[in-house]
Parts: sequence; C-alpha cells; structure tokens
Amino acid sequence: MAGSGRPWGVGFLSWAASVGAVEQALEYGPRAVMLPFGDPSPFVERIRAAGAAVIVQVTDLEEARMAVDLGADVIVAQGTESGGHGARRGRATLPFVPVVVDLAAPVPVLAAGGIADGRGVATALVLGAAGALIGTRFQATAESLVDPATAEAIVRGRGQDTERSSVLDIARGARWSTTKYTVRTLGHPYLDRWRGREAELAEDSQVRHAYQADVARGDVPPLPVWAGEGVDLVNDLPPAADLVAALAAQAESALA
Repeated sequence: MAGSGRPWGVGFLSWAASVGAVEQALEYGPRAVMLPFGDPSPFVERIRAAGAAVIVQVTDLEEARMAVDLGADVIVAQGTESGGHGARRGRATLPFVPVVVDLAAPVPVLAAGGIADGRGVATALVLGAAGALIGTRFQATAESLVDPATAEAIVRGRGQDTERSSVLDIARGARWSTTKYTVRTLGHPYLDRWRGREAELAEDSQVRHAYQADVARGDVPPLPVWAGEGVDLVNDLPPAADLVAALAAQAESALA
C-alpha cells in the first residue's frame, strides 16, 4: 500500500493491538489509522506524532466521550444494525448518531450501521454526520477480497436473516468472546444449536474441536458471514468505483 502512490489507511482493534504493531505500520506512512473496539489511548499520541489522522469508532456514549477527550480527528458512530462486531447493548444508528454528533462537535462524525445505499448516506447527513462508513455493501463488490461464496451469500441474504450473538465467537474460540462486543452474521447452524445457551457453550471444552471438525467436513463455512441489517439492499456485485458513484448520485437525489 505504501508503494501505491495514493493515500491509504490502516485499522487496528484497540483491544487486541500492540504498540509495536501500530508503530511498525506507522513507519510506512499511512494517512489515517482507525481504532475501533476498546481503549485507543495507548496509540493516539504515537499516531498523531507520525502525522496520521486518528479515526476512532465508538459504540456507546462512554466510548464517544473518550474519543473526544483523546482528540480524535474523526469519530465513527456505529449503530447496532452493523454487520460484524458491535455493541452487545448499544443503540440503533438513527438515535445514536445525532447524540454523538452533538457530543463531539466540531469533530466530524461518520455514521455506521445498516447503511447500504445512497438514501442511507443522505439520512446520515441529515442526522448531522459528515458522511457514512459502509461495510456490508462493499463486501459485495468486484474487488472485494472475501470468498466468492461469502459475497454471494450477502447478495442472497435478508435483514431478518441476520443475528447479533456471541455464539460463533465462543464456538470458534475467538478472543472476541471475552469482550463486550457481539457479532452480527447471517444464519449459521451453530446459532440454531446454541442460541440462548451461551454460558453452557462456553463451559463445553469440546465445542471448539467439534466446530473445527465441522468446518473440515464442509458442514459449516470456514468463517461466519458478517452482514448488517441493510443486506436487503445488496443485490449485485458491481465494481467499487461504480458503487461509489451510484451511492453519491442517490444521496444527492434524496437530499434534493
């Protein structure tokens, strides 16, 4: 990326990153570093000293206040509609974003969670955000690095098929299972098998081996399909540049 001649950024999970890893990335001159999930304070001054913008994603007001206090250059307000990991007990994007906008002003805020088309971008702007951070929609693009089966599952998926849970993190033995964040995915056999039995699942030492065996047999996919509630609006696999243009045009039309 550093050799591309174009601006680029990098992200680290605040709860899992090491100072050494962040400093190594900074040696290559990113224009921005994003820090979601956890306490970003060990990294902020190092990033700022390297001349990169600090982007902090927040899932509740406590995290938002911390981001403001740390002097984040951009704050991402993530609602619970988002795909992938997010707040176990958070707020939906619509009520959460304007509260963060008011709290953080004049720091620019990006809205995230359930936004998959230009109408969602327009809504984010009306709420006072400076823009939107979009994840699920960009997994289903021609350049996406996800497995083709994942992209196709997103195209076929529907919002009611998504579920926020800690089951898959526990079953996979992912370190996320010890954090306050759960994960929104499309349906999965282990969700049906263990829903509401997370404590029992965590105590079952054989589940991780069983999960890996199921993956090896092809009974379950190697990775869960992370997808947000806006997945209904994802119906094709366009080039990313075409998608950006379409999002901008639809947002402009919605705001007209």
